[in-house]
Amino acid sequence: MRVSVIQTNISWANKAANLKATAAKLETLQDKTDLVVLPEMFTTGFCTDLPELAESMEGETVQLLQKWALQFKMAIAGSFIAKEHNKNFNRGFIVLPTGNIQYADKRHLFSMGGENLFFNAGNQRLIVKYLDMTICLLICYDLRFPVWARNVQNQYDLLIFVANFPAKRIQNWDILLQARSIENQCYICGVNRIGSDAKGINYNGHSVILDYNAKQILTTDENKESINTIEIELKTLQEFREKMAFWKDADSFKLL
Repeated sequence: MRVSVIQTNISWANKAANLKATAAKLETLQDKTDLVVLPEMFTTGFCTDLPELAESMEGETVQLLQKWALQFKMAIAGSFIAKEHNKNFNRGFIVLPTGNIQYADKRHLFSMGGENLFFNAGNQRLIVKYLDMTICLLICYDLRFPVWARNVQNQYDLLIFVANFPAKRIQNWDILLQARSIENQCYICGVNRIGSDAKGINYNGHSVILDYNAKQILTTDENKESINTIEIELKTLQEFREKMAFWKDADSFKLL
């Protein structure tokens, strides 16, 4: 599977500008990739206190995502601010090339940033079968909670984290992504934004893809917009899991 990461600046609360920029970037990847991963809240930035930016699943963002997936023949993953039953969510999604969209909401809301004051927490993980891989997508702060990410009995092969992870804590991002790779014996794709937001928070990227033993197989330039693609293989992952079968000795537990 060819996986592309889009590390980009995000215009604060400006959906029109961000959607236009995303469309242009996706177009460059037509016929060159199978899956494209965007940062967390790719249409707005981490606007926790602007609930008016929320959209339904019939809104412009979802319609465009489905259009792009069909037009460019690729799956697209990321998150956006969703509204359902008068509640707001930081909603992770994977849109398949058929236009079918699957989604789940961020479980761990960043209380230090006020996310819990305006958003509701999710209670399930997004796990999707696509081509020969099974993919799990989680969102930013979820990275700090290994139980929620735990890959019980190899439920998934690729674990994606989409984020607005600040530069001042970027070492945590780097280390935690490696930890999630090692303990879950899976590929890891972490996509973070760059630039500064309206609250003065700086972001420096560090988007990366790791193999199943925390080896960096795709890296991005710090503080630079970039589009990078790499192919990952299920066969080599399966061989590693057979040789180093740590997963067989894992504890049994329920996520909720």
